[in-house]
Parts: sequence; structure tokens; C-alpha cells
Amino acid sequence: PPLTGHVTCQWLCVLILCLLPRFGWAVGYKQGDPVILYVNKVGPYHNPQETYHYYTLPVCRPKEVRHKALSLGEVLDGDRMAESLYNIRFKENTERQMLCKLTLSEKEVDQLREAIEELYYFEFVLDDIPIWGFVGYMEESGFLPHSHKVGLWTHLDFNIEYNGDSVIFANVSVKDVKPEPLEEGGGGHGVGSGGLTVTHTYSVRWFESTLPHSRRAERLRDYSFFPKTLEIHWLSIINSLVLVVLLLGFVIIILMRVLKNDFARYNVEEDGGCDDLDQGDNGWKIIHTDVFRFPPYKSLLCAVLGVGAQFLTLVTGIIVMALLGMFNVHRHGAINSAAIVLYALTSCVSGYCSCSFYTQIQGQRWVWNIILTSALFSAPLFFTWSVVNSVHWWSGSTQALPATTVLLLLGAWVLVGFPLTVIGGIVGKNRAGNFQAPCRTRNIPRQIPQQPWYKHTAVHMAIGGFLPFSAISVELYYIFATAWGREHYTLYGILLCVFAILLSVGACISVALTYFLLSGEDYRWWWRSVLSTGSTGIFIFVYSLFYYHNRSNMSGLVQSVEFFGYSLLTAFVFSLMLGTVSFWASLAFIRYIYRSLKMD
Repeated sequence: PPLTGHVTCQWLCVLILCLLPRFGWAVGYKQGDPVILYVNKVGPYHNPQETYHYYTLPVCRPKEVRHKALSLGEVLDGDRMAESLYNIRFKENTERQMLCKLTLSEKEVDQLREAIEELYYFEFVLDDIPIWGFVGYMEESGFLPHSHKVGLWTHLDFNIEYNGDSVIFANVSVKDVKPEPLEEGGGGHGVGSGGLTVTHTYSVRWFESTLPHSRRAERLRDYSFFPKTLEIHWLSIINSLVLVVLLLGFVIIILMRVLKNDFARYNVEEDGGCDDLDQGDNGWKIIHTDVFRFPPYKSLLCAVLGVGAQFLTLVTGIIVMALLGMFNVHRHGAINSAAIVLYALTSCVSGYCSCSFYTQIQGQRWVWNIILTSALFSAPLFFTWSVVNSVHWWSGSTQALPATTVLLLLGAWVLVGFPLTVIGGIVGKNRAGNFQAPCRTRNIPRQIPQQPWYKHTAVHMAIGGFLPFSAISVELYYIFATAWGREHYTLYGILLCVFAILLSVGACISVALTYFLLSGEDYRWWWRSVLSTGSTGIFIFVYSLFYYHNRSNMSGLVQSVEFFGYSLLTAFVFSLMLGTVSFWASLAFIRYIYRSLKMD
């Protein structure tokens, strides 16, 4: 055990160090110092997750390709940076410098033409600043006769802004540059039996900026190579907030008035003990000897609650880190690294919550419960990743993870995540007390009367899922535009408010639906409370289908498999979080109402 703990601590340090490479200080340059430009990736403009290494295209490249050491988050983000032939020196302008001369074969010309027709863009990185541009130019004009022109940009103008000894911003332009024609059938300049000869050139221009290095992220946010969809949407948020407050007020006021009448009626009629069957009564009081009867599939229920608590902790931690400014547009993949580290660290939360409650409700197979808790999310994640990664590997995309990264992530789970789950489970089992139930449960379960259609599980799931979804529907669009686009989300204060609204609505709706269930003398609330609000995940996945077809231009097998695979996982995570919140809200509500009855 000491050796295992030592290995776990070592891997924990490795995971934390994965966050550090991108949290560096400003790089200081002197006049004439080389500023390295890294080439990174190319891909279709409308498919953000379908990316390929820049050198897969027939472009200028060094004889020996040297790759940059990347952080875990950058690798997960599909970055594969390599040094380029561009010779850029600090504060030294360059005009029409030749990069290289290439003779392209017919196959290579066809490859470039296909990339340009699919609107391929490239991404370079200079001093952690991403630089985007299109590989070529395409023009469609006329119907009869139809004109289809495809051209390759062979000259790039780099515009770099600096302040003192640091780089502030950089972009690339092709203004006043004529593309090299790549006509169908090899009609471009320099075409012969030997292929198409092209000469790549570049210019570098430096401009002084007054923006300090600490604020250079603002300059990148103001730049718009990709379409801007994120705006300050206070009106929509205020509208959602008002609707949510009205909804919660309505539920709370109505429920409290009904409960007040119930308490008055039940306590006046009370003339027996807690074990009396109260045959003349009806409503939620009559099932007081069954309402705390433990549910079936106890281990699975506790695993859901444990993993849900883990993700509640993880999401809150990421939002707090974002509010502290730990993620910005220059830290490639920092949020991915943070999510990996936090997932490993919060595994103890899932083990503790699951095994503690499992012991309280008299579960006996606690070892199996820990294993189930550990696999409840990691198994679907591994299956989804395997399918998505296989598709990326088959297509040659940079989104396919290298073997070293796969081993690192596997080691993180085996040597950090799983041991912390076990440790949390053992601590939870040993510290678990007795289940606090106001009334004793009878051995013989009471027969449940036939319920009307509007109290069935499917109806409760539709109501309990739609209302929380409606509270976040506005913000959900911006989250999707960030996750499946190239936007950098910065409205973390709003996101925290919306997250709190989501949890509040889920808790209140679950309490209301649980009351209606108990008032019909149905005591099967355990799983119902989890499913009613947890069904929000279904609405989120349906919204992802709508977003894919109506709000994005994504297409192709590679992008579609990644989008739907990880959208399904996201919906599952929301179901776990909201199911956990609604269960604990319902349990607290039930304990409150049965404690408030005058039963000796």
C-alpha cells in the first residue's frame, strides 16, 4: 500500500505538470532575434474538429521536420506544431523573401485543388498567437457559361504588432496578391510535362502597439477570421432569470400552501402512532411506513449519485478557475488539461458519496459498488473515445491521439483516478452512519393504487426535463458555439449564474413532482426523482441534433462521429448532475414533511 500511494502521488505530480507549460511568462526579444513561426494544422473551415497536419499538404517544409514539445491540453486539442522555413526576426521588416520553389506533380495539384474547394484553412502559431488563413482561393460565377476558378496563395504578408520587447498580435493577409491558378486539367502557369512549378514567398511587417503584453488576449478576441457568434447577451439572460424566478416562486408558494393545509389536516386527525395504518386517511401520510423503503438496484443508484457529485464538483471547479483567469486564448488546450486533472482528483468525491450512501441504505457488496462507480462514466467515455479516435486515425486527422498520450491518460486513470475512487469509497464506508428516516418501514410493502396517466414516469420525465432545459436553452447555444466552433468563451460569470439557475430549477421541479407522486400514494420516488430531472440530458442531446442540422455547417464522417459521440457523453453528464441534485432535494423534502407530522 505505501508503494501504491507513492506511485499515485508521482502520477498526480505528472498530471499537474501537464498544466504548467502554457502558464509561462512573456518572452522578451531583442532587435533581430529570431521569432519562431510554427506550422500547426489545416482542415475544412466548417468542420472545427477535422484537422490534419500542415505538412500533409504539398507545401514548403524543412528537410528535417522538428516538432515542438506540447502540453497535454494541446495534444487533446489536435495541435501538432512543427518548425517552419519562415525566417522572422524581431522588428525587422522583410519584403518578398523567397520561401522555397516547388514542382508539383499532377497528384499534388489535385490534392491542393481538393483542399481549396473544401475551404481548407491553415493555422500557424507565433509566440503562442494563432494565425489563420486560407490555403487558396475559389470563385464560382455564372450559370451559362459556368466559371469555376481555383487558385493557390503562394505569397503571405505577415503583420506583427509589438510593444517593447514582446509580441502582441500577428495575422496574415493576402491583400493585393494574385493566387496561382490551379485549373482543372493542369492549366496553371508553369505547367508542363514536369508538373506545376510554384514559388512561395512572404513578407513581414512590424507595427508598434500601445497594448501591454498582459492584455494582448483582448487583441486576439477582437480579431475575426472565424465568424463571431458570442456576444454579451444580457437581455436573454435576464429574460431567462425572470422566467426562472417566477417559476420557482410559483412552485414554492403553491407547494407551501398545499403542505400547510396537509399538515393542518393530518395533525388534527392524528390520534395514533407512527405504526398505525390510518385506513381512513389518504394522500402522502398514509404511505409513511413505505416511503423510506429502500429501492431496487441500490448499487447503481449510489453510483449515479456519486459520479453526479463528482461532476458537480468538477464543473464548479472549472468555472471558478476560469473566473480566476486561468484560461485565456493564448493557452492552447488549458481547459482540456484542467478537466483531465480535476476528473482524476475528484474521483475520491464519487467514491466517497457513492459508498457512504450505499452503506447507509444497507448495501452489502461495497467492493462491487466502488468498481461500478469508477466505471459508470469511464466505460462509456472509453468506448466513445475508441470509436472517435479510430475514425480520426483512419482519416489521418491530428485529432487522433498519439500512443504516448493514450498511455498517459490510461496511467492517470489506473494510477490516480481509480485509486482515489477506492480510497474515497473506503473512507465513505467507514464514516457512514445510519440512514435517517423519521418513520419505521414495515416488512410488507403497501399496494400502490393505479395511477392516472399524468403521473407516469414518462410524463414526469418530460416535465422535469423540459423546464430545466428551457432555463439554459439560450446559454446552451453559446456553449455549443464554443465547444464545436472556434470561439473563446469569456462570459464565465454569466455561465456560473446559469449553472446555479439550472440546479435550482432542477431541485424545485423534482420536489414538486415528488410531492405529486406521494400524494397519489406511490412511494417509488427514489429512481423517479433521479429520472425526472435527469431527463434534461435527453433534451440536450435533441438540441445537439437541431444545432448540427440548423445552426452549423458541419458535415462529413469524421466531424459527425465526433460531434454526436461527445454530445451523447455531454448529455449523460448533465443527466448525472441533475439526477443527483434532484434526488438529494427530494430526499431532504421527504424527510422534512414526515418529520413535521405529529407522530409519536
